[in-house]
Amino acid sequence: MLELEVIERETRANPDAAVIWLHGLGASGHDFEPVIPELGLPDDAAIRFIFPHAPVMPVTINGGVAMPAWYDIKAMDIDRVVDTEQLCASSDAVGRLIDREIERGIASERIIVAGFSQGGAVAYQLGLSYAKPLAGVLGLSTYFATAGTLTPSEANRQTPIRIYHGQFDPVVPEQLGRRSAEQLSQLGYAVEYGTFPMDHSVCLEEIIEIGRFFGERLSL
Repeated sequence: MLELEVIERETRANPDAAVIWLHGLGASGHDFEPVIPELGLPDDAAIRFIFPHAPVMPVTINGGVAMPAWYDIKAMDIDRVVDTEQLCASSDAVGRLIDREIERGIASERIIVAGFSQGGAVAYQLGLSYAKPLAGVLGLSTYFATAGTLTPSEANRQTPIRIYHGQFDPVVPEQLGRRSAEQLSQLGYAVEYGTFPMDHSVCLEEIIEIGRFFGERLSL
């Protein structure tokens, strides 16, 4: 069973909400840690941010070199040939982090799952299949890798999904972001999609919008 190491940061003592934020391929949990102060959250917001580290594994598209990855990517064509078994194992491992937050006293309805690139594909899988209702799902510069295999949870049929993508992304083309939004909408989910003039990254304007999404969903 995959167990993940994590970084935790709390905006105030005794948090009553949590955000689990997954990094992209080859990165680490430290990637989005510096974003917290830029989100523009209220001073009295008590949120536990959890940044897991992906396991290290060989990645086919990078010549089999081992690096932090949520799953193997076997081909970089527009349809992304990925190891869905590894993706689902990562989703299950992050799901156990949600379980732990519930055990620590945070209601599932006050937990958001967010992910960038590879992490976003895991966030979609987890957020839409988790057995208890969540506050929201955030996909950043990502794609819906398990659109054809997902078994949705009725508990999260109404969970809002926010998607942001760079207009000039050379790694995950914006076409994939739009396709994800369309696939999710066709499945009946409430999806909002936005773009920014950037590549495969994040920008300050996007971070501010993410902060607003967190505020809306967590009633901050």
